[in-house]
Amino acid sequence: MQKNIDVQQSNLVPYISPSTILSTQEIQATPPTPKVWRVCIYVRLSRDDGDKAESDSITNQKSLIHDYVKTRPYLEIRSERVDDGFSGVSFSRPGFLAMMDDIEAGIIDCIIVKDLSRFGRNWIDSGRYIEQIFPFMGVRFIAINDYYDSEVAKASNDNITLPFKNLINDAYAKDISTKIRSQFDTKRKNGDFIGSFAVYGYEKDENNRNKLVVDDFAAGVVRDIFKWRIEGMSNQGIANHLNEMGILSPHEYKREKGLRVKSHFKTSSKATWSANSIARILKNQVYLGVMEQGKRTSKSYKLKKGVDVPKEEWVRVENTHEGIINPKDFELVAQLLGQDTRKSPLQNEVYLFAGLLKCKTCRQNMVRKIVPSGDKKYAYYVCSTNRQTKTCKPHSISEKQLEKSVLYAVRTHLSHLVEYSEIMKFIDMLPLQQQEAKKIEQHIAAKEKELYKYQLRNTRLIEDLQDGIIDRGEYKTYKANFTALCHDAEKALDALKAELDNIAQNTTGRHEWIEHFLEHRNFQELSRHVLVNLVEKIFVGDKNRIVIRFRYQNQFEALAEMVTLQSSSLVYCNQSSHPTLKGQNGREGVACYGS
Repeated sequence: MQKNIDVQQSNLVPYISPSTILSTQEIQATPPTPKVWRVCIYVRLSRDDGDKAESDSITNQKSLIHDYVKTRPYLEIRSERVDDGFSGVSFSRPGFLAMMDDIEAGIIDCIIVKDLSRFGRNWIDSGRYIEQIFPFMGVRFIAINDYYDSEVAKASNDNITLPFKNLINDAYAKDISTKIRSQFDTKRKNGDFIGSFAVYGYEKDENNRNKLVVDDFAAGVVRDIFKWRIEGMSNQGIANHLNEMGILSPHEYKREKGLRVKSHFKTSSKATWSANSIARILKNQVYLGVMEQGKRTSKSYKLKKGVDVPKEEWVRVENTHEGIINPKDFELVAQLLGQDTRKSPLQNEVYLFAGLLKCKTCRQNMVRKIVPSGDKKYAYYVCSTNRQTKTCKPHSISEKQLEKSVLYAVRTHLSHLVEYSEIMKFIDMLPLQQQEAKKIEQHIAAKEKELYKYQLRNTRLIEDLQDGIIDRGEYKTYKANFTALCHDAEKALDALKAELDNIAQNTTGRHEWIEHFLEHRNFQELSRHVLVNLVEKIFVGDKNRIVIRFRYQNQFEALAEMVTLQSSSLVYCNQSSHPTLKGQNGREGVACYGS
């Protein structure tokens, strides 16, 4: 036929063989064989897009497409690809990517979806695939409910309406994304948990999926992790210990409970405990009963890659659920994580004094050094600055002597606290504070009565105005006066109640830190657990002199002053072979020892 057209256009009469001429009846009797398209059924569902679970369910989408294909024999289903729970904004979906692999492998050359929104909600990328990539690859695209078929699009106005439909789907996705973000922000501020899976140590409340409740087994593991860290085990040592015990990692524990969880931290077929997983637990304030959320976000509803949010912008709500870890233990672990706590070679525990020893001159760390002597080896701690640059004094002390001195100092410190606590029990039982509290209670009652009188007079002013007893000018003047009197009375009442609360707090719980120390008064030997609970820093100076700064230094000095024990501070000095109490002339330190 093309040859005849060319001849007519050139006005030439070519020679045509009789064998090439077919009658009209013969042409109509042998129609061309229709192409059979190899079909991939693609379905997608995502609550993030605001999809209606019932009408857009995976089952309903498949059923609709199968019914469509049954009436068209030229369509042959070769594969089905499903993206359940994936947003249409991004095309980085496993089902979609597998479908593209099928196209490249020549398995399919036709894609059928329920409607354009099932294919995607990003109008730019959707248009690029439908109008450029698929035609180039010879792929037919059909969206049933949108009446779009790329094979007949050129003969209709579908090429004009298609971009508008994709744009509407994109706008819908943006609107839904904005609404969902707003809902999440509100829930975060209310202290509701919005994560997909509960943090290890907790599980979601069956009656309220936005509330966390304690998972007894996992919570016990978390408590052990904090206890072991305080006792001197390193993060890697704790991880090794848990793996040896056969305790499932958080990822595997969730899988065992039947949760479909994915992890970015999994590096093998079975996730195990690691130093990083231990560190994440030790730093997570959720174990204090605090909900910290909004740590990551995406810059756009089209970009699923998260970015970190500055800590000051996190949404933090306290007392949202039951805490697992004591706040004192959590704070102590936080301090230990910030110290230089190198572990012993081939061991899971850190050295006894790791992170606690400082040079008194340069305030830098003291490092452990092994000195051989004959067949024996002795451990010393030396100034790291002097060892590296020789710019500080060569302070050093043997580990054995250090343990002996610190042990004596800790026991002496605890013995003084026992004595002080007995005196404070007597002071707290004196009737003086009871009398003071009773007097304040009387003031509160009188002030409440006074406030009620002003409030009553203020409400009666409107009646006096209506009865003509006072005019409007007098009403405004009296109202301003009584309002000011009410404000002053309320302010004074708040101050009295605060003072009463302060007395009650000072009487019952002002020396809780003493109890923290006395929990360790019967210890038998110097351990890592005792050290980190009682000691903040140990400074090493000249001639093996050490200065120990115990925890709650300021509280101890205030207590010593309160009980007037020779105006003594928390400083001991070894001037001979035994330490003696000394006056407040060394407030930086706790105990000075030397030879």
